[in-house]
Amino acid sequence: MNTYSYKARNRRDDQEVADSIEADSEAEAIGKIKKLGYVPTELKPSRPGKVRPTRTADGRSRGLGWLGGVKPAAVTLFTRQLSTLQDAGLPIVQSMQILGNMQRPGPFRMILMQVTQDISNGTALSEGMSRFPAIWDPLYTNLVRAGETAGALDVILRRLSEFREKAQRLRKKVIGALIYPVAVLSIAAAILTFIMVFIVPKFESIFRDMGVTLPVPTLLLIAISRFIASSWWLMAIGAVALVVMIRMVRRTRRGANLIDRATLRLPVMGGIVKKSSVARFTRTLGTLLTSGVGFLDALEITRSATPNIVVQNAINEVRESVKEGETINEPLSRSGIFDDIVVNMVKVGEETGELDRMLITIADTYDEEVDAAVAAMMALLEPGLIIVMGGAVGFIVIALFMPLIKLIVVIGKG
Repeated sequence: MNTYSYKARNRRDDQEVADSIEADSEAEAIGKIKKLGYVPTELKPSRPGKVRPTRTADGRSRGLGWLGGVKPAAVTLFTRQLSTLQDAGLPIVQSMQILGNMQRPGPFRMILMQVTQDISNGTALSEGMSRFPAIWDPLYTNLVRAGETAGALDVILRRLSEFREKAQRLRKKVIGALIYPVAVLSIAAAILTFIMVFIVPKFESIFRDMGVTLPVPTLLLIAISRFIASSWWLMAIGAVALVVMIRMVRRTRRGANLIDRATLRLPVMGGIVKKSSVARFTRTLGTLLTSGVGFLDALEITRSATPNIVVQNAINEVRESVKEGETINEPLSRSGIFDDIVVNMVKVGEETGELDRMLITIADTYDEEVDAAVAAMMALLEPGLIIVMGGAVGFIVIALFMPLIKLIVVIGKG
């Protein structure tokens, strides 16, 4: 019997609870938590060093203990390959054995072999995968379960691989948009710090030895240089403390809500996050509905797979509205996340009985809008960074050359 610590939400009031429970496996622990009336959002062994992975509420992997993690791209490739083998008519055990043998020695290969062994012993594929939620999240296993039930596992796996591929492309676009400005700013900060710490003090000593009266810009530059040289450790501690504080605040539901709302209100970047969140929500929900998952279950799975707390709250309102027999477009409109066009398209989808297709269409549209928004942001960032860098370097040059020119004039007169 193992002890697992968990975090979950109470189904009645949606309050977060944290406790521990004893079970023989993670699957059994999740079952016990659900029987208590909770929706598990995080589960991990109380003792360190366990092999079985866990997944946090925002869907991010916590790793596989001492074995290391499994990259999402590897899982996506596995899904595509398994879909191809199932479409070719191979038995699931043989397909898993082939894919397991194709993997390099490591955690993923070991886990695939274990799942294959479970299937050989009569366990369903979805149940075997559900024991490793850091690799196959609830969205994945529920879709596989729906495919097994409908006898269309190859079709579901193909949809799932397409879903994951599009989600990864979207994530790469957003992350890629941040790499350039972060890299440029980091290099610029390093160069400016070097100038302030090593170059400016040398000019200061020259000016002091020559007895030159320094203008205000030069005095300001020297003051900044002295502060950076003497208090760099204080700034480093402050930066680390800020990161730690943000992470601690984000661990609370209220803090995460505030941070996510602030992120959505950022100029340019907030729009990209908003559009990508809408695309993720609509594609996830649309894929689940297309695969035959019940609407309320699909909303619950989508909420658990959504990292943004603001969008999670909107999904929760939709779920409660549907429970009471109302439409889903009203709570979507109240959330402030979904544009009017999304709300109206969802309304049309409800009325025509083609909500799943409409959601996928919305997701495709917003994927294209994310592309356009990322391109626009990059177009704004490049001249902005040039202006900032030029302004900083220009200030340093002017502040250093003003006393030099004055000194040259004095020497020329002498």
